[in-house]
Amino acid sequence: MEFTASQIASFIDGKIIGDADALIKGVSPIENGEQEHLSFIAQDRFSHYLDTSKCSVLIVSEKLLVRDSYNTTIIAVKDAYLSFQVLMNLYQEMMGRKEGIENGSSIHETAIIGDKVYVGAFTYVSEKAKIGEGTQIYPQVYIGKGVKIGKNCKIDSGARIYDYCVIGDNCVIHSNTVVGGDGFGFQPTAEGFKKIPQLGNVIIENDVEIGSNCSIDRATIGSTIIGKGTKIDNLIQIAHNVKIGENNVIAAQAGIAGSTTIGDWNQIGGQVGVVGHIKIGNQVKIQAQSGVNSSVNDKETLYGSPAISYNDYLRNYVHFRNFTEIVSRIKNLENNSKDKTNE
Repeated sequence: MEFTASQIASFIDGKIIGDADALIKGVSPIENGEQEHLSFIAQDRFSHYLDTSKCSVLIVSEKLLVRDSYNTTIIAVKDAYLSFQVLMNLYQEMMGRKEGIENGSSIHETAIIGDKVYVGAFTYVSEKAKIGEGTQIYPQVYIGKGVKIGKNCKIDSGARIYDYCVIGDNCVIHSNTVVGGDGFGFQPTAEGFKKIPQLGNVIIENDVEIGSNCSIDRATIGSTIIGKGTKIDNLIQIAHNVKIGENNVIAAQAGIAGSTTIGDWNQIGGQVGVVGHIKIGNQVKIQAQSGVNSSVNDKETLYGSPAISYNDYLRNYVHFRNFTEIVSRIKNLENNSKDKTNE
């Protein structure tokens, strides 16, 4: 697709400085700009590219502009990062959605398929499954018995949605993620560990995105719940009966053990481990690689394993880095004290 600077500016309510007819045929990272390409500058640390970028058009936050003219065409906006996101979403919509049922897919006669749905080759849709309008299911996806998927979802290749799980509207599930696998429930006996049947399901509310290679386990009874607007990175384990609230972000390789409840608007860093049967409040920040082993109040920031207050961790870490020297000084003080006592 080709656009002029003036067309792009009209999409994001921007002000043009330079050639309004400058042509755009592609997009580049600001570090690797090319002619007839578009990029953006939203932070002061990238502002030197205003004079050095080869891009034909730059979207720039107004606060970074200090002159009336530049070598390249500028589209001035309040927030370049947000404006660029708007453009990317518009471009994605222009690319269009696939529709129709491809050869090689298998759809049970009792399944209900909405209008404008796409089902890719070698996908299997089980009995009594229901797929909402505009949803796209890519090749080699498994949809289990009685699964309900809402409108305008995207289920990428290789994903597995087990029986009776529920997925809301506008959700994205990336490749090779499993929704509704058995929870890790075993009862120790004299003969070994006996499996506890996992009879519940998973409920994923509207506007949730789940990365690739995640495992979200079904509840033993009841439901494992992922709340509206939550975003889950790749390679994440969410155990049975976990309840995650709205608008959380959880980074890669985090693991949340069974029956833990997490509130709203939390930020959980990469490789965080959370034990089971605890409660994490709202607006909590948990730094990467922390281990959380007790309940957490609202608006706390935690770090370390076991996780403690972030500020406490930083203060303690200063001493930890000098621990060998501190031990040596204590030993010297003890020896000096003994010598004085002997005198």
